[in-house]
Amino acid sequence: AAAPPAPAAPGCTTFNLFRNGAFGATVPVTADEGGFGRNDRRTIVAARWEHDIDAFTTWRTQLGFDERNFDQPFYQTSSRGSYPSWNFLTDLTRRGDLFGLPATGYVALAYNTIDNHITTFNRAPYDGPRLGALIGDQTAVQSNLGGRARLELALSDQWTGVLGLSAESTSITGRNLAYSYAASGATRTVADANRSFLNVAPELALVYRPDPAWALRGRVATGYTTPAASNLFITPAGLPGNNTQLQTQENLGFDLGAEWSPVTDLRFSVTGFYEFFRNELVTQSPGAGLLAYTFNAPASEHRGIEVGADWAFAPGWRGTLAYTFDDQIYTRYTEQLSAGSLSRRFDRAGNRIPGVPAHQLLARLGYDVPSGPLAGLGAFVETVVQGDFYLDNANSLKAPGYAIVNANLHYATDLTGGYAKRLSVYLEVRNLFDTTYVASAQNLANGISATTGLQNGAAVLATTTGSIFAGAPRNIVGGMRLAF
Repeated sequence: AAAPPAPAAPGCTTFNLFRNGAFGATVPVTADEGGFGRNDRRTIVAARWEHDIDAFTTWRTQLGFDERNFDQPFYQTSSRGSYPSWNFLTDLTRRGDLFGLPATGYVALAYNTIDNHITTFNRAPYDGPRLGALIGDQTAVQSNLGGRARLELALSDQWTGVLGLSAESTSITGRNLAYSYAASGATRTVADANRSFLNVAPELALVYRPDPAWALRGRVATGYTTPAASNLFITPAGLPGNNTQLQTQENLGFDLGAEWSPVTDLRFSVTGFYEFFRNELVTQSPGAGLLAYTFNAPASEHRGIEVGADWAFAPGWRGTLAYTFDDQIYTRYTEQLSAGSLSRRFDRAGNRIPGVPAHQLLARLGYDVPSGPLAGLGAFVETVVQGDFYLDNANSLKAPGYAIVNANLHYATDLTGGYAKRLSVYLEVRNLFDTTYVASAQNLANGISATTGLQNGAAVLATTTGSIFAGAPRNIVGGMRLAF
């Protein structure tokens, strides 16, 4: 027999779970009663072989295995699954002359594959993280085979040109089984995916160095992002199902920047960028207990500026500053919202893309012992600042920004007499002042009133739970790395 619901503490959110774990009557539970939590594990094993074929040619090959295993019994549903993947990369770098001009050529071949298996269950109330009825069972295999070629050519003492080309073939096959339940019985729907994509992305860049202190850069490049297999099987209702119509995201970007080093130990850089996106892949959540889904925004733009500074102002001392202003907007996107028997369309052109902070800043001050018996010992303190950002396509609700401070102590030394060549260790205190902040937040789907058809405002959207993920409190992390 199920335990009776306990009254929630004032201000504590409750979640309605099906009493029988499948359909019908619900009961409210707190996070403790529901045993909400996440148990995720990731295992990465990789090896790289690097060989100098001759004084001008380097060959590298890398093979890695990456497995993500997750068990996430939180909110009204629970996902369990595994994402084992293999990644292979081999590349060749050649330094020499082309047409009598100094040149560096690079070619690479890459292959990776991931095998998805995800099950989704309703949650059942009480007695810990109990699972209810199975509502989704997804299997899919996604494979990518691609190559890249890049040529950097010194056209003169002052001009350098870069020409690159990437191409990739992607294949996604899979099936999603979705189950629903009622007193009359269970029903099953099937969504199959058999998609293939071929993408090509060229780039062209020029670098002009009028003197040793200045470097002016211009670049035009294209890019692409194919949907992940899991994106194809979550409907806009936030449930397992058919979303296989997703298209490849494509973009065309322009960069213009400059670097200035007035003295040896001081460097400034500034870069402006403007990118045009077609079918941008945007993910948002329809609400707590529902799965985040992905859609294509027909047209959007990303534009902004990046500023950096690096100053070694005294022996062992270094200051670093990096700032990004990133303004991302929809330029063509009409969103249809439905509630009850009503449907309405809203033009989002000109609105900010949710989930993207416009301002990000990193400032770091560090010291590394330059010589003597303590050489290799160092420390730094840094602050990470992020601005607020919108949570919805209507730009009615924002997540607050934050500023946290981290401190790091590290040591590195060369090793002799064994297979290992270098040892690096570190100890880091993150969120030094134990600041409470919003680390991330899922984009929220807007809604309309089922009676008036008017779009719900920020007050209604703010009642949607499950979007905010709190930042980690003060924590201490340590690690080591051996180079062979």
